[in-house]
Parts: sequence; C-alpha cells; structure tokens
Amino acid sequence: MTAGVPARLASIRDRIDRACARAGRQPDEITLIGAAKRQPAERIRAAAEAGLVDFGENLVQEAEAHHGLLAGRDLRWHLIGPLQSNKARRAAGLFDWIHSVDRLKIARALDREAKGVDRSIFGLIEVNLGAEPSKHGFAPEELTAAADELLGLGSLEIVGLMAIPPQSTDETEVRRWFRHLRELRDGFFPASPKRKGLLSMGMSADFEIAIEEGATHVRVGTDLFGLRQPRP
Repeated sequence: MTAGVPARLASIRDRIDRACARAGRQPDEITLIGAAKRQPAERIRAAAEAGLVDFGENLVQEAEAHHGLLAGRDLRWHLIGPLQSNKARRAAGLFDWIHSVDRLKIARALDREAKGVDRSIFGLIEVNLGAEPSKHGFAPEELTAAADELLGLGSLEIVGLMAIPPQSTDETEVRRWFRHLRELRDGFFPASPKRKGLLSMGMSADFEIAIEEGATHVRVGTDLFGLRQPRP
C-alpha cells in the first residue's frame, strides 16, 4: 500500500485537474489535504515524499505523533476534526489551519491560545448543514448572529466555511448541499478579498463534485492512503 501512495496522489491530482476543467477553474485554486486519520506512519511519509504539502488531522494526539514523524519538512497542518476546548492550547501550537471552528467557545479559546504563543491561525467555520445530531457545527441560521465576533478575532483569522454534508449516493442531492454551503459563504463574506470566502468541502467519495460547486479545499483520505487502520 505504501508503494502505491505516489500513484494514488498523482491520480487524485489528475482528477482535480479534470474537475477544474469541467468547472472552468484553475487547479492552483484547489488545496488537496491528505486526511491522515488512523493511517500508518509509512503511508503519511510516502505522501510527503511524493510532494504532498497539506495534511489533515482529526485528533490532536495523532497530529503530535505525525509532526514528529515529519519534522523538518515544510508542511501545512490542518485540524479537520472536532476540538475539545481543553486541547485548544495544544492545537494552537500544532496547526496552521483549523477547519472545525464549530462554536463560539472554541473560537475564543483558539484565538486566546494562538495569541499566547504569538501565532496566527487560519480558521474555517464548520456548518452543520443537515442539522444532524451526530455532527458538529453552527446551524446555518446561527451564522449571522455570530459573524461580528468571529470576523473580529485577531490571532484566529476566519477565512471560510467548512461542512460535511449528509451522506447521499444521489449526485443531485450532493450538489444541493455543496451549493447551499457556497450560498452561505457568499452571504457571510460579501465582496470578500481573494484570501477569504474559502470553502472546505468534499472528501474521497465526492471531491470532484465539490470542486465543480466551488470547493477551494478538499479533504481526501481513503482514496489517497487506502483503508484506515482499525480502532485500537
């Protein structure tokens, strides 16, 4: 499986290129994040050696291990899983991007902790599009009320929205959810500068559709690394 990671990475990049061509976009508009949750260390190293720069982590403790594994490389680290407020300090020292700013409490904690270590972190607001009890995030109708505080933070710079829509095998339904997040983005970041209004959406099963619907960041795990290791 490790030997296949470079080929998988090349294939995914080709799929990104083709999705961009269909949408009239440029491939350099898309950031591919390798979702490293429960992946063996050798696969992650193989991806970095093949040129992948952006890695996504679900757990702070797993990220700490992977940081050590890839120390000395010029990589960007993204938290793509939920964060407990008691781990905000560790997260502020580890990650360059937080895609899972799912409530004001965690936004405030990350901003405070990032300031304490003299760092700036990019943040994306997680939106629970389908109001699913099993998922985290702001309800769409909560965004307006939270906007002033979120956009006024100093060391945590809010630059976009993120979502994991309800699962569906119906492409029309998948597109509908992605379009909904894009519309929310347009309302949250009206006339935004290019570096804001980003959209983190799309995973292994649907990242090409997400790109066609405006994604700037796609989070790909299984298609890049293979199946996850079982839980311990």
